[in-house]
Amino acid sequence: MGYFPCMKLVDTAADSLICGRKNVYKVANGKNHSAKINNGSGDDEEENIENGTMKIKGRVILMKKNSLDFSDVPASLLDRIHELVGRGVSIQLICSDRLDSAKELQGKLGKAAYLEKWATSITPVAAGETAFNVTFEWHKNMGIPGAFIIKNFHHSQFYLKTLTLEIPKHGRLHFVCNSWVYPTHRYKYNRVFFSNKTYLPHETPEALRKYREEELLNLRGDGQGMLKEWDRVYDYDYYNDLGLPDKGGDYARPVLGGSSEYPYPRRGRTGRKPTKTDPNTESRLFLLSLNIYVPRDERFGHIKFSDFLAYALKSLSQIVLPELKHLFDKEFDSFEDVMKLYEGGFKLPEGALAKLRDRIPWELLKELLRSDGGNFLKLPMPEVIKEDKSAWRTDEEFGREMLAGVNPVMICRLQEFPPKSKLNRKLYGNQDSSITREHIEKNLDRFSVEKAIKNNRLYILNHHDALMPYLRKVNSTSTKTYATRTILFKKYDGTLKPLAIELSLPHPQGDVHGAISQVYTPAEQGVEASVWQLAKAYASVNDSGYHQLVSHWLNTHAVIEPFVIASNRQLSVVHPIYKLLQPHFHDTMNINALARQILINAGGVLESTVYPGKFAMEMSSVIYKNWNLTDQALPVDLLKRGIAVEDSSCPHGLNLLIEDYPFAVDGLDIWSAIETWVSDYCSYYYSRDDLVEGDPELQSWWYEIRNVGHGDKKDEPWWPEMKTKDDLIKTCTIIIWVASALHAAVNFGQYPFAGYLPNRPTVSRRFMPQPGTPEYAELERDPEKAFLRTITAQFQTLLGVSLIEILSRHASDEVYLGQRDTPEWTTDSEPLAAFERFHNRLVDIEKKIIERNDDKSLKNRQGPVKVPYTLLYPNTSDYSRVGGLTGKGIPNSVSI
Repeated sequence: MGYFPCMKLVDTAADSLICGRKNVYKVANGKNHSAKINNGSGDDEEENIENGTMKIKGRVILMKKNSLDFSDVPASLLDRIHELVGRGVSIQLICSDRLDSAKELQGKLGKAAYLEKWATSITPVAAGETAFNVTFEWHKNMGIPGAFIIKNFHHSQFYLKTLTLEIPKHGRLHFVCNSWVYPTHRYKYNRVFFSNKTYLPHETPEALRKYREEELLNLRGDGQGMLKEWDRVYDYDYYNDLGLPDKGGDYARPVLGGSSEYPYPRRGRTGRKPTKTDPNTESRLFLLSLNIYVPRDERFGHIKFSDFLAYALKSLSQIVLPELKHLFDKEFDSFEDVMKLYEGGFKLPEGALAKLRDRIPWELLKELLRSDGGNFLKLPMPEVIKEDKSAWRTDEEFGREMLAGVNPVMICRLQEFPPKSKLNRKLYGNQDSSITREHIEKNLDRFSVEKAIKNNRLYILNHHDALMPYLRKVNSTSTKTYATRTILFKKYDGTLKPLAIELSLPHPQGDVHGAISQVYTPAEQGVEASVWQLAKAYASVNDSGYHQLVSHWLNTHAVIEPFVIASNRQLSVVHPIYKLLQPHFHDTMNINALARQILINAGGVLESTVYPGKFAMEMSSVIYKNWNLTDQALPVDLLKRGIAVEDSSCPHGLNLLIEDYPFAVDGLDIWSAIETWVSDYCSYYYSRDDLVEGDPELQSWWYEIRNVGHGDKKDEPWWPEMKTKDDLIKTCTIIIWVASALHAAVNFGQYPFAGYLPNRPTVSRRFMPQPGTPEYAELERDPEKAFLRTITAQFQTLLGVSLIEILSRHASDEVYLGQRDTPEWTTDSEPLAAFERFHNRLVDIEKKIIERNDDKSLKNRQGPVKVPYTLLYPNTSDYSRVGGLTGKGIPNSVSI
């Protein structure tokens, strides 16, 4: 393919096409919405018992690999040959009531049965799905099957969705599988699937106990060797795969995790060999390969993968960097130039299109061009400029986005003045704020500073301490930025008015001499107004970088992955806590693996578009030192930031001091709904505290999360002890909140707010112009040009906006909070009823959010830009589920 061996990125693009979820279910009216299977056995089938045996009719739903990968002709042909010679797919039912005397502590096996008519079956169930009949001979004294062994004698793998049995005189028995089954020679063990019954470990039927334990051993692996696509191993490793030291020192990166200097959550192990020049760094795959190992069942479904691939092509900067970067050496000269990204795209220079067509496959080029002509990269119009192209520049919108924008989790109440630094004075000198009363009291509506603090009217967006230790390193690159503090005043109408922005740099004579700072205050006219716009831009640059590295990547993606790994290693699929949490782990390992491959790696998109550059991940590691699981609970977070105080007379027991705080108001409703659901669910299985402490799988899970998955934080005193039901409820509520609602709040607003880079610049390239300099004269003469010369450059803008467009899109097969991808995830009626109540409560919350957004007195709900706050709108209704840049919906998991 000429220049693009990369288009082999479908090397396992087909093999990585995991079955998409075409049908999403919610509980409604307590009814089971799955269809009753007609096994065609006739009225007398259940009496078909001869010599103690009976026939059990079964139906299997699966997806053949070649139905997803139309280019895999050999797989289809060989599978047909295998079927003709009698080698197909066998299933053996496992008795849950009787032990096999020949096999210690293992349930008795039934006779193997084969799927019927593999080669000719064309029964459509859903896109790509096929239904097969299977008939089992089963002795009536063996009771009810509790599991089954499946063996695939075909050439290629298939995706097994369900097995449903109709058992004479018993009824229907369902197995939810949702797993890829590879040919038998790929495994050293039997593939075992359990029915959808739920068991605590001590309740497991003795005949199934060993199968349950062995399955967990298989998933843990032996910690050796490079893992292959058919391996199902969940294991841990450090973030030692971001750098590429063999390419030179500029591409070397420190190992994150395993040290006090650079602590980090663990990621999934791949087992690749180390690099040649650094034995502590794992070698990387070819740049454009998307075949980075994650356990096979953790890969994107074929619908999700198709969506991701289509939109990801244009953001893989390394594909087109040599061909396109020279086209964007020029700068944006005005905001009108920036608007061309959305209103018509860029016109390619004469001859450029032909040159690109010679080097880049046309299908990929069309994705990049977004047309068949020469206009380059016409992007969707971001919400923040859709109604009003200049409202983003107002002070009111600047403050509102701290409450209802893409990073609404940082603002704190100011409780002392001037703000003090927590940095070590022996290392960094005096880093306290230089903002004075004179700077702010003129805009305090006749309040004194003391009175404003006492009346809970002063707030701060503080990025000083997080950035200052790295600022000298960051500014040694092409970045030129400051550590910032922004003080705001809560007006009587509930909006926030910025009062002052402090820009600080390390002292030129050394860190121990403290900071040198400048303070800027609002202005509406002349060059002072342009200076104020730049001061807000520097504050936004800080906030944008912190958002991507910490609020988004670290505090959702990275911290959740150890929970995914531990849950699969230590909790059986029949364990109630596994069933509770599993939907909230979907696709997380896959998106994180792709991020390590193309986004957060050395020279990747994130380093190219966010101000810390090559120090980005290292900086997030230092910030992880302060991470605390219990602080991730929304009520705890709001109390810690001083945004709320405890008050039993208020909803959720909290009095919000910024009453019109959309993230907090909607978030507390969602948090409470999750907490109630988790409490109802856990209380059903753990009626007493001793059941929690006495559950060996649960205790192993919790030990591994603390000591391995988040092993660099294992000695922290804040970890719940996991001895009581309350410990379990609190922990599971936090996990679900972080994986669903918190991630939605900090992810899906990226394109609506930051798709227009002047509103959320990610880089500053020069310092604030000083009077008497050419830069200051330019600011006086042409403020738009000077502004755009200071913030993110044109090529970085295109790259960054393309990235966040992908990250902000909902998948077309997304499963949202309050939904499940199967209605039969458990047979227990009370958990199903509790889930129905959870779903209905989310529906009520949706109605409340709509009412709030329509309430004109709540000015922070839409703001000057007229963008309603819908990031925590659950989107529970199936008919309203659409993919794309919807700006609303809470997916169950960190899935993009």
